[in-house]
Amino acid sequence: MKVNLNWITLRVRDLEASLNFYHSILGLPIDRRFESRGRQIAMLGTEGQPKIELIQGSDQILKPECGVSIGFEVESLDEAIETLTNQGILIARGPITPNPRLRYFYVLDPDGFEVQLAEHSYIS
Repeated sequence: MKVNLNWITLRVRDLEASLNFYHSILGLPIDRRFESRGRQIAMLGTEGQPKIELIQGSDQILKPECGVSIGFEVESLDEAIETLTNQGILIARGPITPNPRLRYFYVLDPDGFEVQLAEHSYIS
């Protein structure tokens, strides 16, 4: 059996606040928005890549303190830190450099989920 990651679902309190964070601040494109069974849903991500599915609802199944984080690759960690702090987003942890080829830090989304931004240096 072969499987491919399709999406990750986050149940959020305020879809517009989450769209502001993931789309307007982080720059993920909105693939589509729709309603299903009375819930507002947005799928975000680039073509051919796994999506983040945001579902607005109060009956959160996945809580931020469950240990799940979402990771994104950035070209420049320093630029990402500057961009986010200029937007009023606080750095929750980091920057951390576990080895010479990797640096990362964490911020929290509007629901408190950890979002990791990482820069890999490919040294030959």
